[in-house]
Amino acid sequence: MFPEFATCPMTEQKLLDEYFIENRTRLLEIAAFLDRLDRTQEQSSSLDFRMRAFFQALEFLSSSAENRTEQIQMLFSDPTSEPLEALNQKSARGAYHKV
Repeated sequence: MFPEFATCPMTEQKLLDEYFIENRTRLLEIAAFLDRLDRTQEQSSSLDFRMRAFFQALEFLSSSAENRTEQIQMLFSDPTSEPLEALNQKSARGAYHKV
């Protein structure tokens, strides 16, 4: 029925028709976020570990690499397996920060 490599039951055209606008909106939201960062008084976001991960994720998105979702998830995830003795922060930061 489907080629061996196909795992999505939708056709490419149907997928585009269904999801293009919502993903276009997401890209515009990202562009607006980056524009706001550019207009801040303090221009040091390139030093922030979250923004470094964010820009790496954008590179993955623009590539034709397989498993972009997995690669981006791993980019933001904590790779350590040892439990912490105590929490070192009150809330999640959204990206892993090597200390």
